[in-house]
Amino acid sequence: MALKVPRHSLLLLLAVGAVQAAAASAAVPPPQAQLQVSFYARSCPRAEAIVRRVVRRRAARDRSVLPALIRLHFHDCFVRGCDGSVLIDSTPGHPAEKEAPPNLTLRMLDVVDDAKAAVEEACPGVVSCADIVALAARDAAAMAGRVRYELPTGRRDGTVSSAAEVNLPSPSASFAEALSAFRSIGLGVVDLTTLLGSHTMGFCHCGLIMNRLYNYNSTSPFDPTMDAGLLAVLRRRCPPHVVTPQNQSRDVIVPMNFVAPLGPFGLDNSFYPSVLAGRAVLQIDQELASSGAARRIAAMFASRPGNFRVQFAKSMVKLGGVNVLTGRQGEVRLNCRRFNS
Repeated sequence: MALKVPRHSLLLLLAVGAVQAAAASAAVPPPQAQLQVSFYARSCPRAEAIVRRVVRRRAARDRSVLPALIRLHFHDCFVRGCDGSVLIDSTPGHPAEKEAPPNLTLRMLDVVDDAKAAVEEACPGVVSCADIVALAARDAAAMAGRVRYELPTGRRDGTVSSAAEVNLPSPSASFAEALSAFRSIGLGVVDLTTLLGSHTMGFCHCGLIMNRLYNYNSTSPFDPTMDAGLLAVLRRRCPPHVVTPQNQSRDVIVPMNFVAPLGPFGLDNSFYPSVLAGRAVLQIDQELASSGAARRIAAMFASRPGNFRVQFAKSMVKLGGVNVLTGRQGEVRLNCRRFNS
């Protein structure tokens, strides 16, 4: 869709070159602008319903599907954009994104496989894996916490997947570091504060929080910003011997949010009161309370669950538009785990 420039703004474009540049940018919209709601209305009208049915069927058996699919979408979009590259299997000598340490704990990729197989049966070679990941995350948000939104589709699948390119914000990162990473992909403080709210769901491995419990810094063995009651609980659940050079599996897990009215697989605003009370499990979450702007947003979400749901939907749509491939870019994979060629 062409960009409409207000009449009064044209008065500012005094140089002919500036006018030509503005016209050129208007004629070629950015890739995310080429996405559209109901992109498959003619080419595969049942596509979204098929993906939703697969997610609902799997979630009926295992509710942990819901946070896993939202996390999968985030990990996909943060590297090369939302192009399904996180789904690719490695080949000899070429480790793909899923082999990078931050992605080793990704789960439920087989849900995407199931959805792709069902969509391929209905409409061969039409619906991209990138769109299936984004649609599955949207459906997971709706099932987990009544977060509903229309999702523009039309993404194409990428043709590159490299473990060396994966550079996701660490769970032990400071809020400033995480915000810098978000800004590098076009998201801001509101999006970061909002999307961290998904940490009210699921579990984390003890290995990700051991430094907060036993080896924080030179002046304190534990993170002094952590609530004393939470510290005691986490030390019981994650004793020092859990993660050692002999045991790197990090299989012991704890809830991301110990006060979650909807349970560990429900999406609500209960993450924010926990953060404000010093009861966040991950360092990156607790750091949220140290930023003035983020703290104000968190306080608002803590008292207004409806505002959280609305903004979560907006930030998920924004995330889903990061560096997408559209038109004739990339490909539509026939198998989400392999490039076509």
